[in-house]
Amino acid sequence: MNINAKQPLNTPKKKHKSHQSWSWIIIISFFILSVYNVYFGLFGIVCMTMPIYHALRGRGKIHCSAYCPRGSFLGKFLEKLSMQNNLPKFMKTKKFKNALLTLMVVMLSLSIIHSGGQIDKIAFALFRFMFASFVVGVLMGVFFKPRSWCQVCPMGHATGLITDIKKTPKQVNTPVKNDKIA
Repeated sequence: MNINAKQPLNTPKKKHKSHQSWSWIIIISFFILSVYNVYFGLFGIVCMTMPIYHALRGRGKIHCSAYCPRGSFLGKFLEKLSMQNNLPKFMKTKKFKNALLTLMVVMLSLSIIHSGGQIDKIAFALFRFMFASFVVGVLMGVFFKPRSWCQVCPMGHATGLITDIKKTPKQVNTPVKNDKIA
């Protein structure tokens, strides 16, 4: 068998193993370690960049469905506490998701700017940002369905935007011939 041969087109995509059953441990460890030592807050950047990394690699929203520690926590622990209400329609709109993404990028950027480049303050800003969005996610999971945060998650939305851009066919600009009519 030639291992360098390309797979036939009708071969199903490779299934990624889901880590949703246990990845919640990562976010809880992150919070505990960050309280113990603020420098662990720097690992928050990993949680924010991994979805983008996967999207840029052409894997779409695989992070959301298979790896996300926050989604894992919300799905595992809020099932019995949740009121199971649907998310309001306005929260599912692109306008709302774009506004939330913009708000969170601006808030994180301002926090980092105000840190004055001090690593401990940057770490605390990342920790605070992660914890605040975690609390919002838990509250949404209690009042709505457990993983309601996942429907509005700024990183998930950004990942979706990247995936959409990558799927859009590139237009080639070709010069148009001017036919002269005599």
